[in-house]
Amino acid sequence: MKVGIIGCGTIGSEIAKAILKIPKLELVSLCDIDKDKAERLSLLFPEKPSIDSLSELISKVSLVIESSSQEVVRIAFPLSIEKRKDMMIMSVGGLLGKEDLLAEAEKMGVKVYLPSGAIAGIDGLKATSCANIESVILTTRKPPSALKGAPYLKDIDLSEIKEEKTLFSATAEEAIKGFPANVNVAAILSLAGIGVQNTKVKIIADPNITRNIHEIEIIGDAGRIFIRCENLPSPTNPKTSYLASLSAIALLKQIASSVKIGT
Repeated sequence: MKVGIIGCGTIGSEIAKAILKIPKLELVSLCDIDKDKAERLSLLFPEKPSIDSLSELISKVSLVIESSSQEVVRIAFPLSIEKRKDMMIMSVGGLLGKEDLLAEAEKMGVKVYLPSGAIAGIDGLKATSCANIESVILTTRKPPSALKGAPYLKDIDLSEIKEEKTLFSATAEEAIKGFPANVNVAAILSLAGIGVQNTKVKIIADPNITRNIHEIEIIGDAGRIFIRCENLPSPTNPKTSYLASLSAIALLKQIASSVKIGT
């Protein structure tokens, strides 16, 4: 299977290196707004993948991997559907409000892969959604500095927070508007479960922690599921959760394998 990667930062680079070890996958094309990043990544491969434009990359591969941004998703996904190319999307927040594109992909026979990212429990949520779900609540704890730049916090001085403080408690739909840089976890939960209007999000700033912590509670006909993830950063970039990259690599291995484990 010929693969192309859009976005050659931390996650894209880790995925690219992993592809070397996954049978049936061949990295043939790279694309990044920063061409130097793509060229540096290309040098790591014996048979160097080409550096292409977005459209060129989509045309020459059978699987497009996006590891760039929500804005790129909104451009690349319609192109992939038009050219009938399967796509893995890391910036899941880019799909919110664009659910019609998922329906169009289904109609066109385009497979769309959404890794679980920086959380666990998506398998349980998907299983529970086959019956009735009463509630899905995401509680995210981060050091104050990790929330810097969020539009919802524009009038709050994060440096003054000296103890755990709840900054936000509302729907995933509102969280996505107020915390766009922290949207992917809420987005994948909403898409896998009961939607952005019914998924609840609480965001807590805690100056006493050094890891991003996500807690998920799912209540429904199947019972109560509770998951807690304490994420370590990527070895190459402290701003990126290592689990996010690993979830994409695990999904790629599943795509390439005839054995499917989990829901």
